[in-house]
Amino acid sequence: MKSLFDHTISRKNTASVKWDGLQNRFHVDEALPMWVADMDFAAPQAVLDAMQERVQHGVFGYTLRTDSYHEAIKMWMADRHHFPIETSWIAHAPGIVPGTGFLIEALTNPGDKVVIQPPVYHPFERIIRGFDREVLRAPLSFDSKRYQMDLNALEDQFKAGAKAWILCSPHNPVGRVWTEEELRAAGELALKYHVTVISDEIHNDLVYQQYRHHPFASLDERFKEITVTAIAPSKTFNLAGLQTAAMIIPNAEMLKKYRKVLQKYSMEGANTFGVIALEAAYRHGKEWLDELLDYLEGNLATLQQLLKEKMPQIKVIQPEGTYLTWLDCREMGLNKEEMDHFFLQEAGVAMDEGHIFGEEGLGFMRMNMACPRAYIEDAVDRIAIAWQQRDK
Repeated sequence: MKSLFDHTISRKNTASVKWDGLQNRFHVDEALPMWVADMDFAAPQAVLDAMQERVQHGVFGYTLRTDSYHEAIKMWMADRHHFPIETSWIAHAPGIVPGTGFLIEALTNPGDKVVIQPPVYHPFERIIRGFDREVLRAPLSFDSKRYQMDLNALEDQFKAGAKAWILCSPHNPVGRVWTEEELRAAGELALKYHVTVISDEIHNDLVYQQYRHHPFASLDERFKEITVTAIAPSKTFNLAGLQTAAMIIPNAEMLKKYRKVLQKYSMEGANTFGVIALEAAYRHGKEWLDELLDYLEGNLATLQQLLKEKMPQIKVIQPEGTYLTWLDCREMGLNKEEMDHFFLQEAGVAMDEGHIFGEEGLGFMRMNMACPRAYIEDAVDRIAIAWQQRDK
């Protein structure tokens, strides 16, 4: 039976960063875009219906975040993630990336040290440096099959005077869903060294069947007091363009500092459609999300099988969450420039280069598999054919 996610929707000429931004990002006009983290799927029908109803009203003035909006967030976090939160903890962000920048400004001072765990979402480093803070790296450990937190490396950087730590949970790009034990161990270190935790949990809903996401702040009352939990429906329901996220900040003093920065930049206003879409998604999107996760697992199985058959030099690092796959391409024997050229220019597949996530990503590529399955098949065919042509 054909899935609704098999339906191909043309995104060309829609001002899509993913499809129409190839020239800006890769300096090419044509390639199969499997890079930036948005999906090639329509949002849930309940979201489309709610937005259409608002369009019919026809007036798009300044918008409030209502009690119903906040209740939808609370309900989703309690039901989906077993994390009961209070309305008073919820602050706005115009997306998690800018919100993280506001948090850096609010909770640290120029010159302070902030820890990341590469290979990790590359804007983190840009944000830290952009606010005149120092980047400290505690790389993940890797045994060629699975990544883990290196708690010794993390403690070393906390000891070095870190004031904050950006936790990526689930982790982008390696797809780890951290266990409760890992998070508790890291949390004890953060408490010991008085480190504030910015927990980017934007991929929290995109977790595969045998795994469970644990909101970091939910694991211990002490963790809750040092943590900001960043969430959004943008990855889950493909709503990134609506620029609506939430920062969950139980600590009243931290919340006050964050809101002061929002006021400084006049960023407290609401996106009319972002508010409507968030509430509709969290209230009515569960069934759609469950179907999406099943489809993504099918895409992953397809990708693994096709690579095994046609391009065994590339290994999939088994993701536990996210719709991103971290591809180990080291057996291809290419250097950084050769690898970038091969996938983009020879194969015609636009993926995020592993090295942009830190030097630990050299030899890897990040593929976005949140697309109709036919795109996965096309991508592997392109790569395999280009590799065969290289050998001639």
